[in-house]
Amino acid sequence: MKTIGIIGAGQMGRGIALVCAVADLNVILIDLDEQAAARGIESIAGNLARMVSKGKSTSDEAKAALQRIRASAVLAELVEADVVIEAATENVQIKEDLLRKLDDIVRPGAVIATNTSSVSVTRLGATLADPTRFIGMHFFNPVPVMALVEVIRGLRTSDATFDATVDLAKRIGKQPICVKNSPGFVVNRILIPMINEAIFVLEQDLASAAEIDAGMKLGANHPIGPLALADLIGLDTMLAIMNVLYRDFNDSKYRPAPLLREMVDAGYLGRKSGQGFFSY
Repeated sequence: MKTIGIIGAGQMGRGIALVCAVADLNVILIDLDEQAAARGIESIAGNLARMVSKGKSTSDEAKAALQRIRASAVLAELVEADVVIEAATENVQIKEDLLRKLDDIVRPGAVIATNTSSVSVTRLGATLADPTRFIGMHFFNPVPVMALVEVIRGLRTSDATFDATVDLAKRIGKQPICVKNSPGFVVNRILIPMINEAIFVLEQDLASAAEIDAGMKLGANHPIGPLALADLIGLDTMLAIMNVLYRDFNDSKYRPAPLLREMVDAGYLGRKSGQGFFSY
Protein backbone atom coordinates (compact mmCIF):
# COMPACT_ATOMS: atom_id res chain seq x y z
CA MET A 1 0.00 0.00 0.00
CA LYS A 2 1.41 3.35 -1.04
CA THR A 3 -1.56 5.67 -1.50
CA ILE A 4 -4.57 6.12 0.76
CA GLY A 5 -7.67 7.97 -0.37
CA ILE A 6 -9.84 9.58 2.30
CA ILE A 7 -13.29 11.01 1.67
CA GLY A 8 -14.31 13.72 4.10
CA ALA A 9 -12.06 16.51 5.40
CA GLY A 10 -13.87 16.86 8.70
CA GLN A 11 -12.39 16.07 12.08
CA MET A 12 -12.15 12.31 11.49
CA GLY A 13 -10.94 12.52 7.88
CA ARG A 14 -8.25 15.04 8.79
CA GLY A 15 -7.04 12.86 11.63
CA ILE A 16 -6.86 9.75 9.44
CA ALA A 17 -4.98 11.72 6.78
CA LEU A 18 -2.48 12.92 9.37
CA VAL A 19 -1.61 9.49 10.79
CA CYS A 20 -1.32 8.00 7.30
CA ALA A 21 1.02 10.76 6.11
CA VAL A 22 3.17 10.47 9.23
CA ALA A 23 3.49 6.74 8.44
CA ASP A 24 5.05 7.58 5.03
CA LEU A 25 1.89 6.96 3.01
CA ASN A 26 0.70 9.27 0.26
CA VAL A 27 -2.76 10.69 0.96
CA ILE A 28 -5.48 12.03 -1.31
CA LEU A 29 -7.90 13.94 0.92
CA ILE A 30 -11.21 14.44 -0.85
CA ASP A 31 -14.05 16.72 0.16
CA LEU A 32 -16.73 17.78 -2.31
CA ASP A 33 -16.56 21.23 -0.67
CA GLU A 34 -13.29 22.75 -1.94
CA GLN A 35 -13.08 25.14 1.00
CA ALA A 36 -13.53 22.28 3.46
CA ALA A 37 -10.71 20.39 1.75
CA ALA A 38 -8.45 23.46 2.03
CA ARG A 39 -9.38 23.91 5.71
CA GLY A 40 -8.52 20.25 6.24
CA ILE A 41 -4.97 20.83 5.03
CA GLU A 42 -4.65 23.93 7.22
CA SER A 43 -5.81 21.96 10.25
CA ILE A 44 -3.36 19.13 9.54
CA ALA A 45 -0.53 21.66 9.18
CA GLY A 46 -1.46 23.08 12.57
CA ASN A 47 -1.45 19.63 14.16
CA LEU A 48 1.94 18.85 12.67
CA ALA A 49 3.31 22.14 14.01
CA ARG A 50 2.09 21.22 17.49
CA MET A 51 3.79 17.83 17.19
CA VAL A 52 7.04 19.62 16.42
CA SER A 53 6.61 22.02 19.36
CA LYS A 54 6.06 19.05 21.69
CA GLY A 55 9.12 17.21 20.40
CA LYS A 56 7.08 14.42 18.84
CA SER A 57 8.36 15.21 15.35
CA THR A 58 11.10 17.21 13.69
CA SER A 59 10.44 20.14 11.37
CA ASP A 60 11.72 18.13 8.40
CA GLU A 61 9.49 15.16 9.25
CA ALA A 62 6.45 17.39 9.61
CA LYS A 63 7.16 19.15 6.32
CA ALA A 64 7.60 15.82 4.52
CA ALA A 65 4.35 14.48 5.99
CA LEU A 66 2.41 17.55 4.87
CA GLN A 67 3.85 17.24 1.36
CA ARG A 68 2.52 13.69 1.16
CA ILE A 69 -1.07 14.99 1.44
CA ARG A 70 -2.96 16.62 -1.37
CA ALA A 71 -6.50 17.92 -1.10
CA SER A 72 -9.07 17.79 -3.86
CA ALA A 73 -12.79 18.06 -4.52
CA VAL A 74 -12.62 15.57 -7.43
CA LEU A 75 -13.57 11.98 -6.59
CA ALA A 76 -12.00 10.71 -9.82
CA GLU A 77 -8.52 11.30 -8.35
CA LEU A 78 -9.11 8.28 -6.12
CA VAL A 79 -8.29 6.05 -9.08
CA GLU A 80 -4.70 6.23 -7.79
CA ALA A 81 -5.55 4.87 -4.32
CA ASP A 82 -4.72 1.41 -3.01
CA VAL A 83 -7.19 1.90 -0.16
CA VAL A 84 -10.08 4.36 0.06
CA ILE A 85 -11.50 5.20 3.49
CA GLU A 86 -14.93 6.84 3.47
CA ALA A 87 -15.21 9.21 6.45
CA ALA A 88 -18.35 11.11 5.49
CA THR A 89 -21.04 12.15 7.95
CA GLU A 90 -22.92 9.37 9.76
CA ASN A 91 -25.80 9.21 7.29
CA VAL A 92 -26.68 5.97 5.51
CA GLN A 93 -27.97 7.62 2.35
CA ILE A 94 -24.90 9.83 1.96
CA LYS A 95 -22.57 6.88 2.49
CA GLU A 96 -24.42 4.64 0.04
CA ASP A 97 -24.45 7.35 -2.63
CA LEU A 98 -20.70 7.86 -2.20
CA LEU A 99 -19.98 4.16 -2.39
CA ARG A 100 -21.93 3.80 -5.64
CA LYS A 101 -19.79 6.55 -7.15
CA LEU A 102 -16.61 4.97 -5.83
CA ASP A 103 -17.51 1.66 -7.46
CA ASP A 104 -16.94 3.24 -10.87
CA ILE A 105 -13.72 5.03 -9.85
CA VAL A 106 -11.62 2.90 -7.52
CA ARG A 107 -9.45 0.43 -9.38
CA PRO A 108 -10.23 -3.31 -9.14
CA GLY A 109 -8.48 -4.95 -6.22
CA ALA A 110 -8.29 -1.80 -4.10
CA VAL A 111 -9.83 -1.96 -0.64
CA ILE A 112 -12.79 0.27 0.15
CA ALA A 113 -13.37 0.94 3.85
CA THR A 114 -15.91 2.91 5.82
CA ASN A 115 -15.22 4.77 9.05
CA THR A 116 -18.85 4.39 10.14
CA SER A 117 -19.39 4.26 13.88
CA SER A 118 -22.66 2.33 13.79
CA VAL A 119 -24.07 1.60 10.31
CA SER A 120 -24.09 -2.01 9.08
CA VAL A 121 -20.94 -2.80 7.10
CA THR A 122 -22.80 -5.60 5.32
CA ARG A 123 -25.52 -3.19 4.20
CA LEU A 124 -23.05 -0.58 2.95
CA GLY A 125 -20.97 -3.23 1.18
CA ALA A 126 -24.03 -4.42 -0.73
CA THR A 127 -23.95 -1.17 -2.73
CA LEU A 128 -20.71 -2.31 -4.40
CA ALA A 129 -20.38 -4.70 -7.33
CA ASP A 130 -17.73 -6.55 -5.32
CA PRO A 131 -18.61 -6.52 -1.59
CA THR A 132 -15.66 -8.78 -0.80
CA ARG A 133 -13.32 -5.76 -0.94
CA PHE A 134 -15.39 -3.74 1.51
CA ILE A 135 -14.73 -3.48 5.24
CA GLY A 136 -15.28 -1.28 8.27
CA MET A 137 -12.30 0.64 9.66
CA HIS A 138 -13.63 2.56 12.64
CA PHE A 139 -11.20 5.11 14.06
CA PHE A 140 -11.74 6.96 17.32
CA ASN A 141 -11.59 10.67 17.99
CA PRO A 142 -9.09 12.30 18.19
CA VAL A 143 -7.49 9.98 15.64
CA PRO A 144 -3.85 11.00 16.23
CA VAL A 145 -4.22 10.24 19.95
CA MET A 146 -6.53 7.21 20.16
CA ALA A 147 -4.77 3.89 19.55
CA LEU A 148 -7.79 1.75 18.69
CA VAL A 149 -9.23 0.85 15.30
CA GLU A 150 -12.20 -1.51 15.08
CA VAL A 151 -11.80 -3.64 11.93
CA ILE A 152 -15.32 -4.78 11.08
CA ARG A 153 -16.01 -7.64 8.70
CA GLY A 154 -19.18 -7.54 6.68
CA LEU A 155 -20.84 -10.83 5.79
CA ARG A 156 -19.08 -10.86 2.40
CA THR A 157 -15.73 -9.29 3.36
CA SER A 158 -12.87 -11.48 2.10
CA ASP A 159 -9.95 -12.72 4.18
CA ALA A 160 -7.58 -10.83 1.89
CA THR A 161 -9.42 -7.56 2.51
CA PHE A 162 -9.45 -8.17 6.25
CA ASP A 163 -5.75 -9.03 6.40
CA ALA A 164 -4.79 -5.98 4.32
CA THR A 165 -6.83 -3.70 6.57
CA VAL A 166 -5.30 -5.09 9.76
CA ASP A 167 -1.84 -4.58 8.23
CA LEU A 168 -2.70 -0.98 7.34
CA ALA A 169 -3.94 -0.25 10.87
CA LYS A 170 -0.70 -1.55 12.34
CA ARG A 171 1.41 0.33 9.81
CA ILE A 172 -0.09 3.65 10.89
CA GLY A 173 0.55 2.85 14.53
CA LYS A 174 -2.90 1.70 15.58
CA GLN A 175 -4.03 -1.34 17.55
CA PRO A 176 -6.77 -3.17 15.59
CA ILE A 177 -9.41 -5.39 17.14
CA CYS A 178 -11.48 -7.77 15.02
CA VAL A 179 -15.21 -7.08 15.31
CA LYS A 180 -18.24 -8.82 13.81
CA ASN A 181 -20.80 -6.65 12.06
CA SER A 182 -23.50 -5.59 14.50
CA PRO A 183 -25.21 -2.26 15.33
CA GLY A 184 -22.71 -0.04 17.15
CA PHE A 185 -20.05 -2.76 16.87
CA VAL A 186 -18.24 -3.11 20.26
CA VAL A 187 -17.13 0.22 21.71
CA ASN A 188 -20.12 2.34 20.70
CA ARG A 189 -22.54 -0.45 21.62
CA ILE A 190 -21.28 -0.03 25.18
CA LEU A 191 -20.21 3.62 25.28
CA ILE A 192 -23.02 5.55 23.58
CA PRO A 193 -25.91 4.09 25.65
CA MET A 194 -23.87 4.89 28.77
CA ILE A 195 -23.57 8.52 27.70
CA ASN A 196 -27.26 8.53 26.75
CA GLU A 197 -28.09 7.42 30.30
CA ALA A 198 -26.02 10.30 31.67
CA ILE A 199 -28.17 12.64 29.56
CA PHE A 200 -31.31 11.09 31.09
CA VAL A 201 -29.81 11.74 34.55
CA LEU A 202 -29.21 15.38 33.61
CA GLU A 203 -32.68 15.69 32.09
CA GLN A 204 -34.24 14.41 35.34
CA ASP A 205 -32.23 17.04 37.26
CA LEU A 206 -30.57 14.48 39.54
CA ALA A 207 -27.33 16.45 39.31
CA SER A 208 -25.71 19.17 37.24
CA ALA A 209 -23.64 18.39 34.14
CA ALA A 210 -20.43 19.20 36.02
CA GLU A 211 -21.45 17.00 38.96
CA ILE A 212 -22.39 14.07 36.71
CA ASP A 213 -19.02 14.25 34.97
CA ALA A 214 -17.15 14.64 38.26
CA GLY A 215 -18.98 11.61 39.62
CA MET A 216 -17.92 9.39 36.72
CA LYS A 217 -14.34 10.68 36.74
CA LEU A 218 -13.86 10.29 40.48
CA GLY A 219 -16.13 7.30 41.07
CA ALA A 220 -15.49 5.23 37.94
CA ASN A 221 -11.97 6.48 37.11
CA HIS A 222 -13.03 7.78 33.68
CA PRO A 223 -10.48 10.24 32.22
CA ILE A 224 -13.31 12.43 30.89
CA GLY A 225 -16.93 12.72 32.00
CA PRO A 226 -19.71 11.31 29.79
CA LEU A 227 -21.26 14.69 28.99
CA ALA A 228 -17.93 16.29 28.08
CA LEU A 229 -17.24 13.22 25.95
CA ALA A 230 -20.60 13.65 24.22
CA ASP A 231 -19.60 17.22 23.38
CA LEU A 232 -16.31 15.94 21.96
CA ILE A 233 -18.00 13.24 19.87
CA GLY A 234 -20.69 15.64 18.66
CA LEU A 235 -24.30 15.45 19.83
CA ASP A 236 -25.51 14.96 16.25
CA THR A 237 -23.23 11.93 15.92
CA MET A 238 -24.42 10.69 19.31
CA LEU A 239 -28.05 10.94 18.18
CA ALA A 240 -27.32 9.22 14.87
CA ILE A 241 -25.72 6.26 16.65
CA MET A 242 -28.54 5.98 19.20
CA ASN A 243 -31.08 6.04 16.38
CA VAL A 244 -29.28 3.16 14.64
CA LEU A 245 -29.18 1.12 17.86
CA TYR A 246 -32.85 1.85 18.61
CA ARG A 247 -33.97 0.98 15.08
CA ASP A 248 -31.82 -2.09 14.47
CA PHE A 249 -32.26 -3.75 17.86
CA ASN A 250 -35.89 -2.64 18.22
CA ASP A 251 -35.29 -2.41 21.96
CA SER A 252 -36.52 0.50 24.09
CA LYS A 253 -33.35 0.50 26.19
CA TYR A 254 -31.66 2.18 23.22
CA ARG A 255 -34.17 5.05 22.93
CA PRO A 256 -32.39 8.42 22.62
CA ALA A 257 -32.88 10.79 25.53
CA PRO A 258 -35.41 13.53 24.61
CA LEU A 259 -32.91 16.15 25.81
CA LEU A 260 -30.37 14.84 23.28
CA ARG A 261 -32.87 15.31 20.44
CA GLU A 262 -33.78 18.78 21.74
CA MET A 263 -30.18 19.93 21.85
CA VAL A 264 -29.45 18.68 18.34
CA ASP A 265 -32.58 20.47 17.09
CA ALA A 266 -31.30 23.65 18.75
CA GLY A 267 -27.93 23.35 17.04
CA TYR A 268 -26.13 22.66 20.31
CA LEU A 269 -23.77 20.01 18.94
CA GLY A 270 -20.89 20.25 21.40
CA ARG A 271 -17.36 21.43 20.67
CA LYS A 272 -17.97 21.75 16.93
CA SER A 273 -20.68 24.39 17.48
CA GLY A 274 -19.21 25.97 20.60
CA GLN A 275 -22.12 24.91 22.79
CA GLY A 276 -23.22 21.52 24.10
CA PHE A 277 -23.59 20.39 27.68
CA PHE A 278 -20.73 22.81 28.30
CA SER A 279 -19.65 26.04 26.55
CA TYR A 280 -16.49 26.23 24.42
